[in-house]
Amino acid sequence: MSELSLNLHAAHSLQRWHAMLAAADLSALPELLAPDAVFRSPMAHTPYPGAPVVAMILNTVIKVFEDFTYHRELATADGLSVVLEFSARVGDKQLKGIDLIRFNEQGQIIEFEVMIRPLSGLQALGEEMGRRLAPYLAKAKT
Repeated sequence: MSELSLNLHAAHSLQRWHAMLAAADLSALPELLAPDAVFRSPMAHTPYPGAPVVAMILNTVIKVFEDFTYHRELATADGLSVVLEFSARVGDKQLKGIDLIRFNEQGQIIEFEVMIRPLSGLQALGEEMGRRLAPYLAKAKT
């Protein structure tokens, strides 16, 4: 497989990700995730493994975030890693962050890492995500 075709797979998946967010409908997300995908949370030390867990987290966070907007997109030369800068609100707390997304050669997401600032925004997000997902994520990590 040539590098060009790798770029096209990842670019197509990224396009689909943006379209799903614009529609506020992540129902097709499992199609974009590799079975062994991992989610790296800004609140947790260890990653959350597995496509079903990653899908559950991302489907929940899109409901928690208000006024979510991507501002900038940066990609590696091979197109398999992207950085997406965003802003959002959780309740009355504004936050800024980045999504670091890594794709495999087939264009599937293999790693989704999130970094958020300031601390007050991260804490508000962590509290709300914990309230909604704590029992599910506790089981998923064991």
